[in-house]
Amino acid sequence: MNILVTGAHGQLGSELNTMIDGIFTDVDELDITNSEMLSGFVERHTITHIINCAAYTQVDNAEREKEQAFFINRDAVKNLANVARMHNIRLVHISTDFVFNGSKNTPYTEDDMPDPISAYGASKYEGERAIVTSDIDYAIVRTSWLYSTYGNNFVKTIARLAKEKKSLRVVYDQVGTPTYANDLAQVLSKIVGDSSLKGVYHYSNEGVASWYDFAKAIVDIMGIACTIEPVVSSDYPALAKRPAYSVLDKSKIKKQLAVSIPYWRDSLQQCLNRLHNG
Repeated sequence: MNILVTGAHGQLGSELNTMIDGIFTDVDELDITNSEMLSGFVERHTITHIINCAAYTQVDNAEREKEQAFFINRDAVKNLANVARMHNIRLVHISTDFVFNGSKNTPYTEDDMPDPISAYGASKYEGERAIVTSDIDYAIVRTSWLYSTYGNNFVKTIARLAKEKKSLRVVYDQVGTPTYANDLAQVLSKIVGDSSLKGVYHYSNEGVASWYDFAKAIVDIMGIACTIEPVVSSDYPALAKRPAYSVLDKSKIKKQLAVSIPYWRDSLQQCLNRLHNG
């Protein structure tokens, strides 16, 4: 395999860089919105597999910058699908729980119909459609609430703010599952080389939490004397609507990949240990 990983400087790309051999690029090295540049790069490096971690992920800004969000999350993915078809490349693409509207109260399966309620979610779903309709060897992996020791994320933000403030207000009426990017990267490293795994898959850590639960666990594990106060989403006005419930059913990936998925709080402990130990 000769693997190209896009979005290499992000959380997931950074984790993958510690566990697989490949060509790791970000926008400075390879602009996947430029189809000619992408095709030339793939030809020069004889790429056989692509893991696309590149994405526009700023949920609220996507409401202001819809054109840019769709340019990266839909149009660039179309470019990847086209080059994958032309060069017989296997494409593994990362998507999101935000493709769902959050109105269910049981975990979302891969067969549930997406119905995004934000520009970010809509742009990611359009990217999925570009792959599904392209007649290529692909796997789409939807995940949720991603965090890591790399980049900017909820865990690092709460850890920092909890040291600065006596209390923090965090919403409790949005429920999902935190996902440690290191765990997801390990699964992707298996999926990329297994062509029997084709289609859409869900992966997050096990268990269910609200953002309040997540923040409370961070503070408790770190032993910080900061009070986490539960509030409702309406107390925290945001440009983009978020799914109230976005727990993902992982039965399919567990069965087909025979993978054991860690409980979210156990993985959080691992991540915080890594952050503490530098």
